[in-house]
Amino acid sequence: MARLDGKVALVTGAARGQGEAIARRFVAECATVVLVDVLDDQGQAVADSLGPAARYVHLDVAEEADWRRVVDDTVQRFGRLDILVNNAAVHTKTPMLQMALADYQRIVAVNQVGCWLGMRTVAPAMAAGGGGAIVNTASTAGLKGMAGLSAYGSSKFAVRGLTRVAAIELAPENIRVNAVLPGPIDTAMTTTKPEQLVGRQPITRLGRPDEVASLMVFLCSDESSYCTGTEVLIDGGSLA
Repeated sequence: MARLDGKVALVTGAARGQGEAIARRFVAECATVVLVDVLDDQGQAVADSLGPAARYVHLDVAEEADWRRVVDDTVQRFGRLDILVNNAAVHTKTPMLQMALADYQRIVAVNQVGCWLGMRTVAPAMAAGGGGAIVNTASTAGLKGMAGLSAYGSSKFAVRGLTRVAAIELAPENIRVNAVLPGPIDTAMTTTKPEQLVGRQPITRLGRPDEVASLMVFLCSDESSYCTGTEVLIDGGSLA
């Protein structure tokens, strides 16, 4: 198991849930992984459990200065940056007429602006190393309207658009950009009762974070060298 051997990866939102699973799987595939989050105690504990191939660094994805600091530190320490997984996201289910502007703006800042900042900041470092792979976490909420998700849903629609534009603009630098669109995954973000989420879909269970991580490995490895600008559903058939 060494599908990411020699690669240096940066994974956002890596302190728990889906991001933690991605970081663990990347280390298992022989990558060096920089885990970033704002949950410092949890993030550091995950990195410690992964050993010398992992390092935790505080990063608020909505802050440009944080991105510059982390990318510069990563390149200085490891000499390169090959992979970015824009996984960090925040979520609330609130009807639009009841939602405060500040809450809407914070979700967009993390989910959408954070994704844009990440790609813009890492791209020069990736290009200097000969190229790389970026995977953005969107959602099935970015493919259809869902009540209560005006902020989260619109941010995930935007991530899909950002992915396609970045794939075109960064192709000359040998940087591939793809998106993963999870459906209901069993993480702390999933607060709705599982039976309400999966009762009508073909695979009648929640997805597991490790299943998303497996897809991420493929899209970040050389096995997907002809894939860019695409969206991959991992939703148990919920949109079938």
